[in-house]
Amino acid sequence: MSASRTSPEPPIVAPSILSADFSRLAEALAIADPALDWIHCDVMDNHFVPNLTFGPLIVDAARRLSAAFLDVHLMIERPDRLIPAFRSVGADLITVHLEACEDPGATLAAVRSSGARAGLALKPATPLRAAERWLAELDLLLVMTVEPGFGGQKFLADMMTKVEAAKAWRALHGARYLIEVDGGIGAKNATVARRAGADVFVAGNSIYHASDPAGALASLRRAIR
Repeated sequence: MSASRTSPEPPIVAPSILSADFSRLAEALAIADPALDWIHCDVMDNHFVPNLTFGPLIVDAARRLSAAFLDVHLMIERPDRLIPAFRSVGADLITVHLEACEDPGATLAAVRSSGARAGLALKPATPLRAAERWLAELDLLLVMTVEPGFGGQKFLADMMTKVEAAKAWRALHGARYLIEVDGGIGAKNATVARRAGADVFVAGNSIYHASDPAGALASLRRAIR
């Protein structure tokens, strides 16, 4: 696999295909503009989180159907075992959960060695200080704004304190990571998250369950800009 694709400049919307109609995946992916958006792939194993979604096969299909930057979020136990598989099918950025890694540093190093950019995700109950040891080396920090596992949950506004802290830490230490928010994101609370310091906005139901998904994506883009 070649080096990861060039990412658009933030702010960035990342439509989550977990909420899309998989029988019309090409159409769902086509609304993402590679010059503006990422595509977000939520991988769940029914162990780390209580849901089972998809594996490398769907990520491979997304790669074949779109030129957009592929943002793969692994909500799985022992993510180190599957990093090569997801990178080989086109993942440009692979995010693992701090809570799921036996050795977060080694797992992040494995992501970078694969040629993908490396992200670290935090559940709502996990404080930013738990990740401080690895923040300086990250490409992305994902602040979950719902409990991971299912779409359609209510946005946890108190997570904006963590986003603000992540932005402050980045500035203080000269770090480079983007701050991503995922869970319950729509146009109204995306504006709040942007003010707090978020750079990347994962949205599933608010885009793909709208009557006009392309229009919903455009509205979300306008809200964060």
